[in-house]
Amino acid sequence: MNARTPWGTYHQIAESLRSRITSGDLAPGTAVPSESALGKEFGVARSTVRRALAELETERLIKALPGTGRVVCTDEERNSLPGDEAPQAQYRRIASDLRERITTGELSPGDALPSEAAVVREYDVSRGTARQALSELEGTGLVVAIHGKGRFVKGPGNSKG
Repeated sequence: MNARTPWGTYHQIAESLRSRITSGDLAPGTAVPSESALGKEFGVARSTVRRALAELETERLIKALPGTGRVVCTDEERNSLPGDEAPQAQYRRIASDLRERITTGELSPGDALPSEAAVVREYDVSRGTARQALSELEGTGLVVAIHGKGRFVKGPGNSKG
């Protein structure tokens, strides 16, 4: 295990687990591997695994069952929870919107993403929500952050900034 895990690694772990859930490898009602097992699988500390699992819990993909562990939610459980759109869902919606702009070519490799302040204005969200949305894209590898310059659509030749 590395003494220092690269920032955003938990997004990659969450994405890997999300893929297993959406592909059916982890079916609704199935137990999610333990924190310890996931830590060994990905070579990270439990705290990193917990952040990834917390992300999936806020997306209502998994839930914690006391005395059992975490299990994959059913479609009904994902859609039946009351309340308006949670802040976590807002950042996912913004990240999805920006991801769509990248995949359709509206934002090309090398193009700058909107700043946190611009996202705050455009989507009427807090700065933390804007930052989380942009970090989500960074964690998926679509975007690279260049300190002091901003975030840019990743393309050939700018993998490390």
